[in-house]
Amino acid sequence: MSAALDAPQLTCEELLTTTRAVRRGLDLDRPVPLEVVKDCLRIALQAPNGSNRQDWRWIVLADPDRRAEVAAVYRAAFHRRFPARPDRPAPTARSVVGAGRELAEKLHRVPVLLLPCLELGERRLTADNQAGVWASLAPATWSFMLAARTRGLGTVLTTVHLDAEAEVAALLGLPPGVRQGGLLPVAYARKTRFRPGPRRPLDEVLHLDGWNGARG
Repeated sequence: MSAALDAPQLTCEELLTTTRAVRRGLDLDRPVPLEVVKDCLRIALQAPNGSNRQDWRWIVLADPDRRAEVAAVYRAAFHRRFPARPDRPAPTARSVVGAGRELAEKLHRVPVLLLPCLELGERRLTADNQAGVWASLAPATWSFMLAARTRGLGTVLTTVHLDAEAEVAALLGLPPGVRQGGLLPVAYARKTRFRPGPRRPLDEVLHLDGWNGARG
């Protein structure tokens, strides 16, 4: 079945409101053509970025051995962050942690892993420049996820492996000035129709003219 047949026909509003984080519904047995990933990245490169520096870099892992190496680091980082405890019930598969644990165990089987990065060079991340730096990568990452959705692919932005960012950087030969912004598993989704996710009402999170201004 072609990607075109898999892709849902969505309005812009439907695309923006129903693109979900897909952890459990990934087709692990169907290859993802590299050209499809490249098409999504070409769209992502049109995202806004600071001073149009375009210092993003995209690490695409399609080789099974390389995916397995990175997946092993991810899995270990996940278990350190969310250790199983005998005195605590195991998270259900329907919970975020449960779905995340399932993804961690099968990450090596996902056809493509994508790591969005920034080449900072001599610049350093400090407490007062995080937002400005990552604002040059976050829009492009989301654009990739939206483009992937239109092609029948499922993705989710994960950051667990950043607990061991240096280890992954060493595996992939990243220069010291390159920082990773996350990891996206990329696979064809077993379903392509999603509903909007549960969100708090706008009136609960909207502040007018200041934090203590009128609500709603």
